[in-house]
Amino acid sequence: MPKPPEPGSSAPEFTLPGVLLDEDIAERRDYRLTEAKGNPLVLVFYPGDDTSVCTKQLCSYTSDLDRFKDLGATVWGISPQDLDSHERFARKHRLAFPLLADTDRAIARAYGIAVPGLGLRRSVFILDGDGTVRWKHVALAGLTFQHSDTLAAQLAALQG
Repeated sequence: MPKPPEPGSSAPEFTLPGVLLDEDIAERRDYRLTEAKGNPLVLVFYPGDDTSVCTKQLCSYTSDLDRFKDLGATVWGISPQDLDSHERFARKHRLAFPLLADTDRAIARAYGIAVPGLGLRRSVFILDGDGTVRWKHVALAGLTFQHSDTLAAQLAALQG
């Protein structure tokens, strides 16, 4: 299994189906890593929709979305559930960034965070505008998550 990409290396390319809730309209489309180039991107890999820690994590990132946008960054969430599950999760918690469906865990494997039989490790990768990994955190247990302050500080460092 591949190791997670190290800071300074290119992030593995991917295309995944995703859903973005805008008010009450759910827009479904494919998300390609190449289309995010030009601005920083926060890739948030989370184990499951509507689970306790994942809900707290994604709700906190939604609450701080303007802070990320002010730093020029977008946020994408990625987990193994399908788009119907993602849409229910987004509607229930008013999540305001795209949730991408890695149902076969191919992208989790490409990023070196798949755990056979368990899913994936809670992880965050911050990419610069060229698609280069600038910061990463891969949790061992996944019972906690990286807070917005940490992510914002890493994004601010990209600008500095």
